[in-house]
Amino acid sequence: MDLDHPMHGQQLYFSNDEALIAEQARCMEVLYDFNHSRPSEVEKRKALMGQIFAEVGEQCYIEPPLHANWGIHTHLGKCVYANFNLTLVDDTHIYIGDHVMIGPNVTIATAGHPIDPVLRQKVGQFNIPVMIGNNVWIGANTVVLPGVTIGENSVIGAGSVVTKDIPANVVAVGNPCQVLRPISDHDKMYYYKDRKIAF
Repeated sequence: MDLDHPMHGQQLYFSNDEALIAEQARCMEVLYDFNHSRPSEVEKRKALMGQIFAEVGEQCYIEPPLHANWGIHTHLGKCVYANFNLTLVDDTHIYIGDHVMIGPNVTIATAGHPIDPVLRQKVGQFNIPVMIGNNVWIGANTVVLPGVTIGENSVIGAGSVVTKDIPANVVAVGNPCQVLRPISDHDKMYYYKDRKIAF
């Protein structure tokens, strides 16, 4: 995909281009093969991920089914783990850092549509990149919206809707997602509520 295309310009454009639709169909074909692969077909899945994504670091694992608009606009660092039903609305670039954990039913969206109904009837759309830092954990059923950056080491609580940037080294939760607290020495002693780490 041409980086000069309006879909990468963060401006409003109209997404009913036949060439775009044809190119998107290629992604759908490869995703079909990935999503219908057997758990034992590790090398096949690895090869298919290489076809789907712009970049795939070593030791990445994505549990099918995986959904993506393009695939080729998503960049995975190393040791990325995503549970089932990851949805990537990657009409422009999604950058996912190293050692990122993504829970089930997470949506990461770069695309949006104008509020004005006349523009929506004309298939008006805009796309803004999403950046997820190293060592981030995104809890189940979270939605990350266009233009968001999540700082390294942060944890996004299950069911959050991330509408704005989240800094590094925090726990953030809710709809809209807000910083709950910093990650602290307490987290080195307790793995969940009052359950102490024994080693």
